[in-house]
Amino acid sequence: MGDKKIVVVQLSGGNDYLNCVIPYDNPHYVDNRPNVRITEDRVIPIGDGLGFNPVMSPIKDLYDQGKVAVIHGVGYPEPNRSHFRSMDIWHTAEPTKVGNEGWLGNAINQMYPKHDNVVAAVNFGAGLPRALVSHGAPVASVTDLNTYGLMNHVTELDQRNEALQAFKDMYSQAIGSGPVMDYLSQTGLDALKGAEIIGSVTEKYSSDVEYAENSFAKAMKGAAQVLQADIGTRICYTQHGSFDAHTNGIALQEGLLTDVSGGIYDFYDDMKRANKSDDVIMFVFTEFGRRVKDNGNGTDHGSGGVAFVIGDQVEGGQYSDYPSLAPDQLLEGDLRFNLDFRSVYTEILEDWLEIDARPVVKGEYEKVGFLKN
Repeated sequence: MGDKKIVVVQLSGGNDYLNCVIPYDNPHYVDNRPNVRITEDRVIPIGDGLGFNPVMSPIKDLYDQGKVAVIHGVGYPEPNRSHFRSMDIWHTAEPTKVGNEGWLGNAINQMYPKHDNVVAAVNFGAGLPRALVSHGAPVASVTDLNTYGLMNHVTELDQRNEALQAFKDMYSQAIGSGPVMDYLSQTGLDALKGAEIIGSVTEKYSSDVEYAENSFAKAMKGAAQVLQADIGTRICYTQHGSFDAHTNGIALQEGLLTDVSGGIYDFYDDMKRANKSDDVIMFVFTEFGRRVKDNGNGTDHGSGGVAFVIGDQVEGGQYSDYPSLAPDQLLEGDLRFNLDFRSVYTEILEDWLEIDARPVVKGEYEKVGFLKN
């Protein structure tokens, strides 16, 4: 099994594509965004009449180094404008029905069919994303690495060890008493073991990189700590938002993109300094874009979005086409997607994680070539 790793960055709430990668000289953009528009003097140009949001200079720095793939027009047929449903579609790769297995949960089970790596995936956040859910796939959820571990509130070592042994005995004794108890017991033992492993990573970490004081930067620092510790983790999952900018659209998005751009850059810099950036990529996505026409103060739920893949093994540049803003090309006032997100998943799963994409995406999807051969 290879040792390539991925950090998934979920931009929750619908990141505004048009104000993230901006078609600043397109007259349709100017006409449709009289109030919620990034003016040309603020845009960071990247060529072809497009530019990054003004707070994305850290991403532009990586883009200029050839380490950022901008993937235009990502979506799926018959777009759903519900946050919950659309995110569920991205998480399960099932646009037409409710899926019961996450795309990364499936990946973990393929990588470790014996479920013998209890720290294969680490989620930074309180709730477990559906993307990581799958029967038997062990996933650890961490809110704060500095306080994560086994009964850290028990300061007396002997007392803590005694309590932990009691838990282990309780789980172990239940094994063999039926499939449900076996599953629950194994899950409990895996959680104990995983917590013990992950709780030790901060001791091994040393870095001069100074991350910002926000929740996303904290999660990205946690990902760097876990991946630099070489404990066997292949997938880290982070999320930030909400990007649901119905009001105060410009300021809300720029504040969040400031956090995301800085956290991504610092994580990359951290991994680079530790000589561990060659085998990790970041995948940045959102559930949908926003409507082409602003609502006066913000933007409403739309379709068609942008994704990014970032890392040393990324063939930097722009992929797919920016969707047309011409009125007769819109889908009920929204951008039309022109690249199925399952194409992106296929490339990540097969060419990076080196597993079979077909059980996940339920078909064949053409890759766009954002990973180096």
